[in-house]
Amino acid sequence: MELFPAIDLRGGKAVRLVQGDYDQMTVYSDQPEQVAEEFRRLGGRNLHLVDLDGAKEGAPANFETIRRIVSSGGFFVEVGGGIRTEQRVTDYLEMGVSRVILGTAAVTDPAFLDRMVAKYGARIAVGVDARDGKVATHGWLETTDLDSFDFCRALRERGVQTVIYTDISRDGKLAGTNLAAYRRLCGIEGLAVVASGGISALEELEQLNAMGAAGAILGKALYTGRLRLDEAVALVQNQAGRREQ
Repeated sequence: MELFPAIDLRGGKAVRLVQGDYDQMTVYSDQPEQVAEEFRRLGGRNLHLVDLDGAKEGAPANFETIRRIVSSGGFFVEVGGGIRTEQRVTDYLEMGVSRVILGTAAVTDPAFLDRMVAKYGARIAVGVDARDGKVATHGWLETTDLDSFDFCRALRERGVQTVIYTDISRDGKLAGTNLAAYRRLCGIEGLAVVASGGISALEELEQLNAMGAAGAILGKALYTGRLRLDEAVALVQNQAGRREQ
């Protein structure tokens, strides 16, 4: 299982929201590049970057900040937030982003999703954000009638290889993640599931790893000190070592 420390960007700053509420925002750093370097120092090798302005407005607004972080090198970087055109997908991939996350566009424009998956394969992931089991879009500001689990199964059938699934009710609350949802999702054959939202204990990482999750995104728990990235990295590495013995 891979760990993805998260850097959520708004106005060029590293921030965290509570349950996607833009009015409940905490600014953690006005130098996101330094946040990324600290994650690297603690053993991180992946980054999950979200352009919150882009997710809300539909047009990426933190492009240059993301470029500076990516240009530092050494990370597998996935980026999401307001990516709704092929030009934006190619702009990110050409700057060195490893994987682009489609969210709203995967719901509202399935033909676009199909084209991107056909063209870029594993470099396209879909972010599925669930509120009360239904898929939310437009920076979590709108909720559809789509069942989130059915949607994930349909995405796999369309050729999507990786889904980043967030239970909005858990996000930013430090109250634990929805392990039951991830256990169910990990049963979808051929789908790599990345867990996001509410992860706040090493025991949760152990369980996610054991059930076969491909990745876990760590956000507020890192910023508040509830979790230490170096300890989380060591835990996952130790589990992998025991399996190989």
